[in-house]
Amino acid sequence: LAVGIILVAINPYKQLPIYGDAIIHAYSGQNMGDMDPHIFAVAEEAYKQMARNNKNQSIIVSGESGAGKTVSARYTMRYFATVSKSSSNAHVEDKVLASNPITEAVGNAKTTRNDNSSRFGKYTEISFDQSYQIIGANMRTYLLEKSRVVFQSENERNYHIFYQLCASAMQPEYEHLKLGRSQENNPLFT
Repeated sequence: LAVGIILVAINPYKQLPIYGDAIIHAYSGQNMGDMDPHIFAVAEEAYKQMARNNKNQSIIVSGESGAGKTVSARYTMRYFATVSKSSSNAHVEDKVLASNPITEAVGNAKTTRNDNSSRFGKYTEISFDQSYQIIGANMRTYLLEKSRVVFQSENERNYHIFYQLCASAMQPEYEHLKLGRSQENNPLFT
């Protein structure tokens, strides 16, 4: 097992003009170290190694809550879609992440550090054809923090889905669930 390039990135908590198509094209085809450290440099190296050695590559995006992991993964997918000139280039990252609203409702919760913190990990596998164009993707989730269902620390909340369901309790399609409305003084909903 070999470890390749390591990039430490910091979430600036604002949009920066360093992730557009012009920057993607600037990094495309470049050798590692010829350009400034960037998520696109890591993606280019993985893409080049896949094409050169015909071997699967992995990019691990890790960090604390709010570090920008989902956004970094999205930039990586956009990079692959653009440089591979995939026919699915039109918003491949949107297609791969289309399940996010559902996944986040069931797996995200308010914590003391982040109002929308993922309490699970995501494994996204992007498939390429023999021409190294994207032909599909698969996202799996793992390590769901199950204990949060029955217990939350002070100033934290359960998964968003519970509050969303309770907010919709009076809708006719949810009557069979016999849900109550969430109340701030109810310990089940705080």
